[in-house]
Amino acid sequence: MREFALIEQYFSNAGYKRNDVSIAVGDDGAVMQVREGFDLVVTTDTMVQGVHFFPNVDPRALGHKLVTVNVSDLAAMGAEPCWLSLGLTLPDADEAWIKAFAEGLSETADYYNCQLVGGDTCKGPLTLTVCAKGIVPRGKALTRSGAKVGDYLYVTGTLGDAALGLLVEQGQVEISKKHRGPTLQKFHYPTARVALGQALRAIASSCMDVSDGLCGDLPHILKRSNVGAVVDVNKLPMSQALRDTLPMDQALRCALSGGEDYELLFTVPEARRGSLEVLLSPYGVPVTCIGRITGLPGRLELKQGDQPFAYEHSGYQHFA
Repeated sequence: MREFALIEQYFSNAGYKRNDVSIAVGDDGAVMQVREGFDLVVTTDTMVQGVHFFPNVDPRALGHKLVTVNVSDLAAMGAEPCWLSLGLTLPDADEAWIKAFAEGLSETADYYNCQLVGGDTCKGPLTLTVCAKGIVPRGKALTRSGAKVGDYLYVTGTLGDAALGLLVEQGQVEISKKHRGPTLQKFHYPTARVALGQALRAIASSCMDVSDGLCGDLPHILKRSNVGAVVDVNKLPMSQALRDTLPMDQALRCALSGGEDYELLFTVPEARRGSLEVLLSPYGVPVTCIGRITGLPGRLELKQGDQPFAYEHSGYQHFA
């Protein structure tokens, strides 16, 4: 199958059909209408075979994950996802693989009300890139730079489940039958906290998503906000699957350094903390306070109750 036939058959109608798209796939560029009083938020993520995913991964899951990791970045900024562009580099035109990948991408884009509006396709090592665009009310975008001394540090959901899923896929751990399915589901089909991210615009002072592990991502907030943080590892939210499968020291390592959880990490001033539970209750996502922001710029201090917690590992870093 040639390039343009491939695009026409599998990607010309991918995702949710938005009324603000004037020209989508098929022209030299896409044309979208950005609402008055809103800012445009743009993010780009690339996934490379052998680095971000195994060669035998289900292509439908890959399409799902590619959309979700990008939409998660929009969620972390409190934005509404709108449009996607796809850069697709394929070693060959395997139609069965492309069909399943396109279905996963389109279903997930539709779930988040995104429309695929363009991109590029070429031959080469399997590499997948999405540029996601969203909108946020003018001046209301959440950033990494607003944390203040005394703010409380929260995380949504649970941490370490994707790291556990990776260990299961690699055959490094034994996991019970009741935990295996849900764990692999979280690993292959993560969820972006879009609605919750938009709700946090009214209460959070800073926010980002956890994609490279808590110890790898939190320092970005500390650097941009010129603050420090203290985290109590006893308060890290961990699933029952993680607690049942691994010894506590290994479970903590997954929760602290495991990537690809795509939960939201955010700070809340003390004056707004009382309204947090009421504001977030409609979304059905648990949030856990794991620490506070301190006045020691760039310093991340880990504690276990009242005692210091020695830990040397950070999150994932390319080229490290």
